Amino acid sequence: MTGYHYPKGGLPAQTSLMTQRAVFTPAYCVIPRGCFSDIVTSFLPGWEKTRLWLIARPMSGFSETFSQYVMEVEPGGGSDAPDADEQAQHVLFVTDGLITLTIDGQGHELDAGGYAYIPAGAAWTVLAEGAGPARFHWLRKRYEDAPGIARPGAFVTNEKTLKPIAMPGTNGAWATTRFVDPADLRHDMHVNIVTFQPGGSIPFEETHVMEHGLFVLEGKAVYKLNQDWVEVEAGDFMWLRAYCPQACYAAGPGPFRYLLYKDVNRHAKLRGPWA
Repeated sequence: MTGYHYPKGGLPAQTSLMTQRAVFTPAYCVIPRGCFSDIVTSFLPGWEKTRLWLIARPMSGFSETFSQYVMEVEPGGGSDAPDADEQAQHVLFVTDGLITLTIDGQGHELDAGGYAYIPAGAAWTVLAEGAGPARFHWLRKRYEDAPGIARPGAFVTNEKTLKPIAMPGTNGAWATTRFVDPADLRHDMHVNIVTFQPGGSIPFEETHVMEHGLFVLEGKAVYKLNQDWVEVEAGDFMWLRAYCPQACYAAGPGPFRYLLYKDVNRHAKLRGPWA
């Protein structure tokens, strides 16, 4: 593990070629690292000294369940009221700097690799307290209650303390760092880290109901997205709608790692006059 890529902003030089690898199709979207410029940042009410890249949001006919922000908070910045949506649950994953996070009055310090799950309805605050900016991913999904299932509680951990779980038959070439037990039906989303060693692959076209956000933290690979093979590298973001076929080859020379969102463990929503 050599670190976690994060955008540094700025603007390309006027002498740079315009053409990049950005693409938006009916099945998937790729936002390459070169698109994370100053000109596409946003700001949020209730946040001080903060800017963000908003890289996924629910869109009818595409991915529908989540939003994902790449946050950059200057020292002393943050929020006492991060989100007014009381049905939204949250995952924070820190890639650089230091934040102090409070959840229902309990304080936590998170540095690079830090991971926090914040349940819907929790009172929380975040403050950047390091010497430089704090950078982190913020994923949001409206929680879907299920009969007889309690809502999950908050927790904070760090990726560096967890052992990746190898996929069967891969000898560790393909492994997942899981922050939530897949059998825990209280959770209706998973945000994990997937790691491929050089030469590792997804050796079939995954085609499934879960939609994905994949932010590449480290390394490079070629990714099969629907009918296309796409080269991706650290700092790129892939956004896949449900049932988009996907596969992967990790080219090396080092590990290929990405932060992965998927929706899980709930009935498909039915539509019609009775809905």
